[in-house]
Amino acid sequence: MLLTENIYDKKQLSILLPTHNDACDHLVECLQRQADKAGIDYEIIVADDGSTDENAIHSNNRINDIPHCSYVKRGINTGRAAIRNFLAGSSKYEWLLFIDCDMALPDEHFIDRYIQEMDGDADVIDGHTMVVEDDDRWKGNLRYINERAAAPRHAIEMRQNTPYHSFATANFMIRRQTMCAHSFDERIRLYGYEDVLFGKELSICGAKIKHIDNPVMFKDYETNASFVAKTEESMRTLHRFRDVLRGFSRILDTERKLRHIAPAIRLWHKLFGRAERRILIGRHPKIAIFNIYRLGYYMSLNNKDDNDN
Repeated sequence: MLLTENIYDKKQLSILLPTHNDACDHLVECLQRQADKAGIDYEIIVADDGSTDENAIHSNNRINDIPHCSYVKRGINTGRAAIRNFLAGSSKYEWLLFIDCDMALPDEHFIDRYIQEMDGDADVIDGHTMVVEDDDRWKGNLRYINERAAAPRHAIEMRQNTPYHSFATANFMIRRQTMCAHSFDERIRLYGYEDVLFGKELSICGAKIKHIDNPVMFKDYETNASFVAKTEESMRTLHRFRDVLRGFSRILDTERKLRHIAPAIRLWHKLFGRAERRILIGRHPKIAIFNIYRLGYYMSLNNKDDNDN
């Protein structure tokens, strides 16, 4: 068969992985093997956003020895938005595939499914994430419990109904020209909501998002204490950018609906927030308590602003 008859002929893909204190050399090897098998022009770039974990850095140094792959170390932590913009600027191919470094591939056809979408008219292809159920191992892990609870909202039918609100950065492909014209907002340096704000930007500019069933898998989950701290950080991010994120946040929608009882919610959080937090970082966290704690934490930030004024 002639080379020009290959369905992957002339397809080009830059595979981009931001990392911070995570070893992703094994994931890169899996991606490289699939891209090589597909016969496409490709590059894989891992950008290290100021890692301090020497073991992760040592493992990731191996990436430079893998064909078509490079590991770029940056001395300072610039944040989840800026590192993705850096990766886009460092890429050279027409399509960009962003994957979080702490994920795993579901099978040997992950890259193939994205390649099949390149000839369509979408500007962004969102493959999203999936949770592999393992209650015996993760039954006391809050992140695992939260991701399982959210899984129905991540079903492809639900994502297609709200394509911009359902956008996530863990696993998506985007045209390079679209990414360069509408980059991530680098004002967001702390954890959370850079993906939500990017989804809103795509909506404003009229970029077409297509959601497909091509998820990456969670392979590990942080400790409960770490996840609660990241959640608190994301609530502070949401509070800072609340004016531009209205209409794109479930927390903001809930806050608006419950504004008439805001003082009671703040009082509840003041009285019971510490006890709720102890439960959440303990061995038996509950999703209902997590939702109450998160809302109370956010609404107490509003109260702090009022007191400061």
